[in-house]
Amino acid sequence: MSVYGRFIVACALAGVCVRPARAQAAASQPRYDLVITNGTIVDGTGAPRFRGDIAISGDRVVRLERGTIPSSLAKRTIDANGLIVAPGFIDLHAHLDPLPAMPDAQSAAMQGVTLALGGPDGGGPWPFGPYLDSLDHKPLGINVAFLAGHNSIRRAVMGTENRAPTVAELARMESMVGQSMHEGAFGMSTGLRYIPGFYSNTDEVVALSRVAADSGGIYTSHLREEGLGLLDGVAEALEIGRRAHIPIVLTHHKAIGRLMWGKSVVTLAMVDSARRAGTDVMIDQYPYTASSTSLDVLVPPWALSGGTAELRKRLADPALKDSITRGVVEYLLNDRGGGDLHRVQFARVAWDHSLEGKTLHDWAVRRGVPTTPQAAATLVLEGVLNGGASMVFHVIDEGDVKRIMAHPMTMIASDGRLTRIGDGVPHPRNYGTFPRVLGHYVRDEHVLTLEQAVHKMTGMSAARLGLREHGCIAVGCVADVAIFDAAKIRDVGTFEDPHHYPEGIGYVIVNGVPVVDRGQFTTARPGRVLRHKTRS
Repeated sequence: MSVYGRFIVACALAGVCVRPARAQAAASQPRYDLVITNGTIVDGTGAPRFRGDIAISGDRVVRLERGTIPSSLAKRTIDANGLIVAPGFIDLHAHLDPLPAMPDAQSAAMQGVTLALGGPDGGGPWPFGPYLDSLDHKPLGINVAFLAGHNSIRRAVMGTENRAPTVAELARMESMVGQSMHEGAFGMSTGLRYIPGFYSNTDEVVALSRVAADSGGIYTSHLREEGLGLLDGVAEALEIGRRAHIPIVLTHHKAIGRLMWGKSVVTLAMVDSARRAGTDVMIDQYPYTASSTSLDVLVPPWALSGGTAELRKRLADPALKDSITRGVVEYLLNDRGGGDLHRVQFARVAWDHSLEGKTLHDWAVRRGVPTTPQAAATLVLEGVLNGGASMVFHVIDEGDVKRIMAHPMTMIASDGRLTRIGDGVPHPRNYGTFPRVLGHYVRDEHVLTLEQAVHKMTGMSAARLGLREHGCIAVGCVADVAIFDAAKIRDVGTFEDPHHYPEGIGYVIVNGVPVVDRGQFTTARPGRVLRHKTRS
C-alpha cells in the first residue's frame, strides 16, 4: 500500500482526516474556464427551454446540468439569472467583403452572431484558398465560412459577356468550383439577378452545382427574379436542386412589388411540393419589409453587358436608349421601385454623400424634374453611369414576411454587410436582424415561439452546413453562446437612423471567449476560418 493509502486508512480509523497539502491544492484548482449559471437554456434543437448551468473549458461545452455547477470550479462565472442562454446565432447569408479591413466583425457580433457564412449571391472570393489563408492571419471577432461564387468564377473566365460558355469555358468553371470545394467552400452560391450570373442558363448552373454536390456542398440561390418573375425563379432553383442532387437554400426569400404581394402562399407551396418529391430545399429570410442591393438592379440586365462603358455606348443610340429607359420605368413601376419613388432610398453614394438616406423622389425634387417613373429613369441611369450606389427598396409586404418566417423550413439570415457606425445610411439589418426576430416577431407579434426562433437561427443553419458541433448547447458542442434578456432584446436602428447596436444582449461568446461582455464589445478576437471537409 502507498504512503497516501496508509494515511487514508489510518485517519479513517481515527475518525479524522486532513488532506495532504497537494490534495487540497488540486481540489481547489478550477476545473473550468467559465461557468454560466442560473440561466434558462434554449439549446438550439427546438426543444422546450429549461433551467440549468453550463461549464466551458477551452472552446467546448464540457458539462451541462439542470442543477447547479459550483462556481468554485470555474475561473469565471457568469450569472445568467433571468436571461436566456442560447447557441450563438449563425448568419447563413452575410456580406463579409469588408472583413479584411473589419476583422472584428463588430456589427455582427453585437447582435449575437458567432458564425457567418460569406460569399452569397454569387459573390464568393476567387482565388478561394488564398483568400481563406489570408483571413487565418486576421484577428477575427467571429467564426466565418464561405461559399464559392458563381458570378465571381464566371467573371474570371468570361468577363461580363452575355452568352453561354464554350465547352472549354464550362470545363474551366467546373474545375474552379471543384478547387474551391477542396479548399474549404461549403457549397456554391448564385446571384442570377446580377451580372454576369444573369447571362447563364439553367444547364450551366446545374453543371457547376453537380461539382459542388460531389464534394458534399450546398447550393444557395439569389433567384433570377423576385418580382414579376418570382414563380419562374423559384421553379428554376428547384429544378437545379433536383437535377444536381444538391441541398438548396432559396436565399433571402421574398416577394418584391405590389403585384406579387401574397405570392409567398404559392412559393411556399412549391417548396412543400418539391420536398415531398425528394428535393432537399430550405429557405433563409431577413425580418424586414425592405431589400437592399445596388442601383443597377433597376436597369435591364442585357444593357449592362460589358460594363459601364458599353452601357454608355448603348445610351448614345436613340433606339437602344429608349428601350433601356422603358426597362427602367418597368422596374420602377412593378419591381424594386414599387410604383413610388419614395420607396427607393439611397444607402451609400460615393459620388454624392448628401443623397445618403434620401429617396429617388427627393433627388428628383432637388434636380427639378417631374417625380414620375419616366423622369426618374433618367436619374437612375445617370447614377449608374456615375458609379452606382447601394440602395434600400421598401417593396416587401409584412404578410409575406410573417408567412415565410413561420414556414418550418425557413432559417434566419441577415443579408447584411459588415458596417462601421456612421458609414452611409445602410439597411438596419446590418445591426438588428436577430434581435428583431426575437423582439418583434417572437415577443410582440407571436409569429414564432422563442424555441422555434432560436432553432431557426442556430441548429437548423448548422445542420444545413453540416456543422454538427455548432448551433447547439450540449456537451461537446463548440462554445459559441449568446446570452440575452428575452423581455428586452430588440433592434434599435431604423431605416432613417440605422447606426445603433441592439439592446438586450449581455454576452456573446465565441469559441469559449466573450467578445461581448456585459453588453460591451471586448478586444478578444477568438474567431476562426471554418473550412468544409469534402466528401471522400
